[in-house]
Amino acid sequence: MKTNIDSQHTIEPIALPRKRAIRSRPLATVSDEDGNRRADLVRVSARLFREKGFDGTTVRDIANAVGMRSGSPFYHFKSKQEILAAVMEEGLVAGLDEVERIVAGSMPPLEKFRALVRAHLETVLGEGHDFIPVLLYDWHALTADLQEQIIGLKDRYDQLWQKTITELKEAGLIRSDSKVVRLLLLGAINYSVQWYKPGKGLTLDELSDQTVEFFLGS
Repeated sequence: MKTNIDSQHTIEPIALPRKRAIRSRPLATVSDEDGNRRADLVRVSARLFREKGFDGTTVRDIANAVGMRSGSPFYHFKSKQEILAAVMEEGLVAGLDEVERIVAGSMPPLEKFRALVRAHLETVLGEGHDFIPVLLYDWHALTADLQEQIIGLKDRYDQLWQKTITELKEAGLIRSDSKVVRLLLLGAINYSVQWYKPGKGLTLDELSDQTVEFFLGS
């Protein structure tokens, strides 16, 4: 399966123009008040979309995986594309919560950067974290209106990373804090979904340490 990556996007590299403010609440999150069935649909859909691709996954596949009748998912979502948007939104909400916590802390820039790299690797590669890989693979499958619903979260995530990269420059740890620096960094981390195998080779902690060492040259 080929990741859709270009120079315009970082969770990235998928061209996401800024158009609309974020929704007042997500399409669905794992703790959604609609109940466990809706949350199960989002989790299971993320796994199936990652394994089979959006186009290769049917609503019947999703319903069977959660023990529903084939039409039951439409009680919670209007379409398969809306399920896909909810999967992507779930991953961004979870990742954003952790990134906001790190950036709001009092750690020096280097330690803050280390924490962000480790958190992003967990979001992309951690066990059961299928949400962001689906965003990377299947962004193109969303309609324009559903893409716009995700852009606000995506922009907030990027802005927090950009703030920390600027702090690294101000501390004399890197030479440039341009947008390209962020795109290259997150693009490289995101591409690890293509080759990283849990339990084989590096742990996420080791991969995080090597990523920081490579990026900062120290």
